[in-house]
Amino acid sequence: MEFDGQAECILENDSIILRPLSESGSDFSEYILADLIKQGYQGEELLLKFKEMKKKIRPAVKELIKEADELAKSDEGEVSFDELFGEDE
Repeated sequence: MEFDGQAECILENDSIILRPLSESGSDFSEYILADLIKQGYQGEELLLKFKEMKKKIRPAVKELIKEADELAKSDEGEVSFDELFGEDE
């Protein structure tokens, strides 16, 4: 498997799935759309909500990366899997 500098990291059940991040998959559009459809949006309302949600992805990912970098650089000692991925006990 070849990685070109970026990877998609998916937490699923008790596994972490890493796969190369292609340009077409880097915006999570498919996931956003599927989630909005599941929530019952359709037609013009679906399109508006999709645009709104898509704008929020990049800042959210940047914030997650920033937090992960800060955590990795900290001297707080060992970090549990749940702490790293924000799951409360």
